Amino acid sequence: MNQNATLTRRALPVAAIIATVLMWASSFVLIRWSAGELSPGPLALLRLVAGAVTLSVLLLIVRRGRLSLPSRSALGLTALYGVIWFALYTLVFNLAGHYIDAGTIAMVVNLAPIMVGIGAVIFFKESFSPRLFTGMVVSLCGIGLISVAGSTGQLALAGLGIALIAAFLYAGGMLIQKLALRHTDPLTATWLACAAGTVVLLPFLGATVEEVQTASTPVIVGAIYMGIGPTALGFWFWGYAMNHFPTGKVAASTLAVPAVVVLMSWLTLDEVPPLLGIVGGAVTLTGVAIAQLRRPVRQVSPAR
Repeated sequence: MNQNATLTRRALPVAAIIATVLMWASSFVLIRWSAGELSPGPLALLRLVAGAVTLSVLLLIVRRGRLSLPSRSALGLTALYGVIWFALYTLVFNLAGHYIDAGTIAMVVNLAPIMVGIGAVIFFKESFSPRLFTGMVVSLCGIGLISVAGSTGQLALAGLGIALIAAFLYAGGMLIQKLALRHTDPLTATWLACAAGTVVLLPFLGATVEEVQTASTPVIVGAIYMGIGPTALGFWFWGYAMNHFPTGKVAASTLAVPAVVVLMSWLTLDEVPPLLGIVGGAVTLTGVAIAQLRRPVRQVSPAR
C-alpha cells in the first residue's frame, strides 16, 4: 500500500507536466484555427473570462472559501504581471496567429526563457554565466535563420515580429511573477492576475458580443477550453510540478511544446513551418536548452 502511494506521488508531478505541455501546445493550434472567426481581442477576452471563472471555482474548493489576499504592494505586482502576461501577451499572441503558422509562433515564443535569464541578470543582479551567454548566441542564430525564412517570403516578417513581442511580454510577466510569488501562493496569484487581465480586456466586450453571434460553436468552445485548460489548469499544474521537481528540470520540459505544436498543427491544420524555419527553430531551442542546463552538484564524501 505504501509502495503504491509512493509511486502515485511520483507519477502525479510527471502527469502534471505532460498535461501542461499538451494543453499549452494545443493553445497555439487553437489560436491559429480560430483566427478566421474571432479577432485577437474577443478571443483573448473569452479565454480570460473562462480562466477567471475556473480559477475562482478552484480557489473556493482548495481554500474552502477562505481567501488570503496579499499586501497592497504585492497586489500591485500581481495585477501588473496579469496585465502584461495574461492580457497583453494573450492579445499579441492571438494576433501572431493571423500571420504565421502555429509551429513557428511556438518556436519564437519559447525564446522567453533566454529573455528571463537576461532579465534576472539586469533586475535581480544574478550572475551572467558563460552558459547563458552561449545559449543566447545560439538562440540568436536560430532566430536569424527563421528571419531569413521570412525574408524569402516563406514566412510573414510581420508575424515573426509580433511573435517576438509576445516572447518579450511573456518574459516580462514571468519576471514580475517571480516578485509577486514572494508574497502569495501560485493559485491566488494566478487568479488575481487572470482577473486583472480580464478587466484590462473589457473594452473588447462589445466586439466580443458581436463576433460570438457569428462565430461557429466549435470556435467558441475552443476559446472557453483555452481559458479552462491552458490558462487555469495549466498554470495550476505547472505550480504543482514546480513544488516537486527542480525549477530547471520543469522549465526544460517546455522545450517539447514547439515539437508537439508542429505535430498537432500538421495533423489538424495540415500546416507545418518551412524547412528553414524548422532548422532555425531547432537551433533556437538548442540555445534555450544550453541556457537552462545546470551543472550537477558534486556531493562531498564525508571524511573517514
